[in-house]
Amino acid sequence: MMHRRQMLASAAAASVALMATSVLTQSAFAQTAMPGEAAMGEAETKHAEETGMVGSLSLATSRVAAEKATDAMVKKFAGFEVAEQETVADILMSMKADPASAEGALKKPSEAEVEAMIDPAGKEALTKLRGLSGAEFDKMYVTAQLDGHRKLLAIQEDYLKVGKNREHLSVAKLARGQVKEHIALLEDIQSKMG
Repeated sequence: MMHRRQMLASAAAASVALMATSVLTQSAFAQTAMPGEAAMGEAETKHAEETGMVGSLSLATSRVAAEKATDAMVKKFAGFEVAEQETVADILMSMKADPASAEGALKKPSEAEVEAMIDPAGKEALTKLRGLSGAEFDKMYVTAQLDGHRKLLAIQEDYLKVGKNREHLSVAKLARGQVKEHIALLEDIQSKMG
């Protein structure tokens, strides 16, 4: 029972971290800085684009896993990841829209919108994952999520060394700790799978 609570708490915390870092992707579309905010530089643009690409692959693979996973913990993790990444995508889209058009309903991105953000290597991994089933599928999904979260951690750490935008730096600092927790959770799931 305690393990389940820890998993749920860690997944929720990780969701906040990935949501926060994915919000940075929206900043890449901003053309002007808000009063008191540093303008986006090359480091901020790179950080936002890389974070968005990793988040999109996570959403795509998690949508597949939410349907195909056979391990209960893997399926639960995938469900949390889908909900979190769909919410992030909706937030990013709403931030580009007229503030007067804001609404509370969640607008989930289509498969085409998500896959447009994924690089060729990610698309190849997604295709391979879709062709698997059972325990083999579960293991590959967890391995892919671990890889993605490690990349996300590296993206945050690299940006923290060179970033100049206060808001980006703050989100990257918060995300770094949360992503580390998500990695620990995925490693725990992986170790229990054998």
